[in-house]
Amino acid sequence: MSEATARSLPGVQPASLAARLRGWISNPWARPRGLAAWTWLYMLWSILPIGFAVLVAFNSGRSTVAFQGFSLYWWIEDPDTAVFTNPDYRYAVLQSLKLAAGDMLVATPIGVALALGLARWRGRGSGSANFLMLFPLVTPEIVMGAALFLVFSNLYDSISFGTPAQLLGHVTFSISYVVIVVRGRLFAIGREYEEAAMDLGASPTGALRRVLFPLLGPAIFASAMIVFAISIDDFVISTFLVGGQESNTIPILIYNQARGGPRPSLNGVASLMLFGSMLAITLAIVVQRRFNRREAAGRSAVEDFARFEL
Repeated sequence: MSEATARSLPGVQPASLAARLRGWISNPWARPRGLAAWTWLYMLWSILPIGFAVLVAFNSGRSTVAFQGFSLYWWIEDPDTAVFTNPDYRYAVLQSLKLAAGDMLVATPIGVALALGLARWRGRGSGSANFLMLFPLVTPEIVMGAALFLVFSNLYDSISFGTPAQLLGHVTFSISYVVIVVRGRLFAIGREYEEAAMDLGASPTGALRRVLFPLLGPAIFASAMIVFAISIDDFVISTFLVGGQESNTIPILIYNQARGGPRPSLNGVASLMLFGSMLAITLAIVVQRRFNRREAAGRSAVEDFARFEL
């Protein structure tokens, strides 16, 4: 009952302001009031510090708390500490890119093969194998790093610390991400397409290569980009398996130099890492959306053809 209706009826007192406010908040059929505001507050809380850190990288002064004007001094002009003139920064960027690219090239095919095997495995031990595959995701990274350090120190001492050990460490925890993404796509596809291809004369390998892999393409690409983004900003495992200054990654370099006094060039290196991760995730989202649109268009065309035949 509205307030105007309540006033027009004899003997009915209009609701107080507190009662109307309580009813306005607790109405389950109304639009979710305040949800957008809380969402924007969270976005501002999480994004504004990152945006300011990136802005400081283009600061004309040395301050990391006050913006004094736009400049590329800390990127290319300062002869000693600029992002593209300091050799330590260049080596750290190259090391991070090398580890991320190697991790992506090694972990992605292994993860795809494991996803296929785990999705099609029916029998004793399949449940335990699926649980063990997810174990690296629930293990604290500090525990994983310490365990890998002990393994490479005592068991596989032929593998030197530095790039080889760091790459194997990144691959160890990255495979699970590939398995999760690809398995989700496998369950969404089902086995109907493969069975239809084999009914038409294709071999199991031919159905896998010509039918299943093209359908898994966006998921494989998305998992590779996720692995790249996770590897390029890993700190704990890279620190445990570092072999020397030449194997410092961007997070290790930022941590070591920030303790001696932050400067805008460090924000520039961190911004490079942020841009690389965002680019990888954006590419994965764009490819997935394009594939979904094309798949929806193809499904609509098939349904229209079926209605026309009927």
